[in-house]
Amino acid sequence: MKNRFGRRAMVAGVALSALMLAACGSGSGDSPAPTANLSSPATKSGTLTVLTKFADPKYAPYFVAEAKAYEAANPGVTVDLQQVGDQPYKDKIRVLSAANQLPDVYFSWAGDFANKFVRAGAAADLTSVIAPDTEWGKTLAPAALKAFAYDGKYYGVPIDLDGKYLAYNTAAFTKAGISAPPATLEELLGDCDKLKAAGYEPIAFGNQYGWPAIHYITQLNMYNVPVDTLNKDYNPASGQFTDAGYVKAIQQFQQLISRCSNTSAANGLSHEAAQANLLSGKAAMQYIESLEFTALTKDGGASPVIANNWSFFRLPAAAGSAGDTNALTGAPDGFLVNSNSQNAALAVDFLKFLTSQQSAQKIVKDLGWLSPVAGSATDSNAYPQLQATLADMGKASQFAIWLDTVTEASVADAYLSGIEGLLSGSKTPEQVMQGVQAAAKQAAANQSS
Repeated sequence: MKNRFGRRAMVAGVALSALMLAACGSGSGDSPAPTANLSSPATKSGTLTVLTKFADPKYAPYFVAEAKAYEAANPGVTVDLQQVGDQPYKDKIRVLSAANQLPDVYFSWAGDFANKFVRAGAAADLTSVIAPDTEWGKTLAPAALKAFAYDGKYYGVPIDLDGKYLAYNTAAFTKAGISAPPATLEELLGDCDKLKAAGYEPIAFGNQYGWPAIHYITQLNMYNVPVDTLNKDYNPASGQFTDAGYVKAIQQFQQLISRCSNTSAANGLSHEAAQANLLSGKAAMQYIESLEFTALTKDGGASPVIANNWSFFRLPAAAGSAGDTNALTGAPDGFLVNSNSQNAALAVDFLKFLTSQQSAQKIVKDLGWLSPVAGSATDSNAYPQLQATLADMGKASQFAIWLDTVTEASVADAYLSGIEGLLSGSKTPEQVMQGVQAAAKQAAANQSS
């Protein structure tokens, strides 16, 4: 499994400044690069530099094999593949950015991490080849493409998918008299009462590292705040966070946790420890990433009681929500193309190869990751729930990108500390948002200075 804790550390440790990134491209700190000619070259030759953060022995061989396969299909090309781990990647990309030596292709998280490169003119505009209406773009999940969009243009190539769902024990639901997953937040709260009466902890929840609660808030913000307002507030230059929907989102989270989980113990319990309650049958649900679904399968070590009796559904919105109720919390990882690369067209060709259906089916089989490529999860390489997850992601209007990566670092910190205070009883929803608003005001001032 990829490092879920890396997101928060990534924001704090690699928040690349506009000043440093300005050296990467010809534009200013807020000047996206001009569109380059990205048509597949008639003659494919030269050395292509590719930097990933997938050095982990579980993942690295896949990318090595893909690079060799591309070289075999294009004898004139050498792929200089450099793979480092999460933290080394953050350090290396910072140094390469400052030295104006970015590789032709480089890894990026979605959200403000990618947007910093875009604003600095360091990421090539790929709209002409990967927009949803292009031949290549039509093969990729629209929500995954949108996660790397900026001001209506497309800059990133998604390589995997990860979404957030309430995984549930179907046998527990049956015992509690629940015939179908809830369609609204109100129905979910009612189901929690039924599960408690049947002897279950309704939702396993541990928030020791902060991010599990933030994932709830990510989804509830998307449900309760109009999309245009949300986009404006998530932009560090214009964020205010004054819409009443933000407080409503926190109030809904507070109600959900207090009615369905053990709020007092949440900050001292890890996500993994809470998950043990789901796997042991003590808890009926847990809000988890699709990357974690393997833990519920026989191959992942789950007992037959769990492995044969689980499914998932999206965290439902409250009736009458003002935001996008078809959005899904999650995000793809992806790659950007250096706007100054002399091999930009070759880089695009390599990324098309990496996101072909054959390569995508291999990433599902070899790594257990979901791919944004249509038809990548099949009976031969994925269990039924994983196939159903990919189909559901394809229906999402957009990804609600993790709040701790889509927002500016200080705003994310304010949310993290504020929600921890909410769970401990030391802060109200209104006080949490006051802290967020103060951080957003300072972030906007920093952007204009």
